[in-house]
Amino acid sequence: MIDVPGSSFAAARASRGGWPARVGFAAMTAAAVGLFVTAGNWQRDRLHAKQALRERYDAAAMAQPVPFPEPRGGDWAPLRYQPVVATGEFDASRQIFIDNRVRAGRVGYDVVATLMLADGRRVLVDRGWVAQGATRASLPDVPPPPGRVDVRGRINIPPHGYFELSRVPAQGAVWQHLDPSRFAQATGIAVLPAVIEQTAPAAPGDALMRDRPAPDLGVEQHRIYMMQWYAFAALALGLWLYFTLRASKPASRERSDG
Repeated sequence: MIDVPGSSFAAARASRGGWPARVGFAAMTAAAVGLFVTAGNWQRDRLHAKQALRERYDAAAMAQPVPFPEPRGGDWAPLRYQPVVATGEFDASRQIFIDNRVRAGRVGYDVVATLMLADGRRVLVDRGWVAQGATRASLPDVPPPPGRVDVRGRINIPPHGYFELSRVPAQGAVWQHLDPSRFAQATGIAVLPAVIEQTAPAAPGDALMRDRPAPDLGVEQHRIYMMQWYAFAALALGLWLYFTLRASKPASRERSDG
């Protein structure tokens, strides 16, 4: 049988032939919208987590320091940015220098030493920043103060997801990253997973720099990514509606002409 253009039989046949393509297009659109919304929700959750962390930092900045605590269940995350006073003695023989730290356009080191607390625990203290010497072969002479000292600072948790060009374990006094677990492996000294970022001198004559800016938590970045993913979802849904409505118009006209 020959189909006559404009006939009701030809319109019905064309409608049946386009049905699988429409179903496939709808399925792909649903999958894309689901993917984009899921990605947007993940960015939204990260945004809320970073906002909570920012609120914790702002509250901690106004809080009074407390004696160095013992976290419940070993979870240090709720204590992040808490101002503290830790009493103990530095181990000058285990001091390390975190490389490639820049302050005011100058390259230097973050100076880190182990503090032995009165209760037997050991914690790494980021004592502050010092400029690099004339050559990299000569490290700055900035020993920690001897004897019992009170260290004022704030608790922080070093990141674990850092990138290194080499997997060779750190050796010597110059390290690329501050990692308590790797420090414990390299030295045999069990240290806490949290560190103290010192904010005030522990003894006269300490010239280390401690201008610690507020951390950039990337709150606005997560907000932008969230809106982008939701916009992609809306765009995919809008394109599906546009092409679906456009494809239905010829069939409607053919039915009316027939």
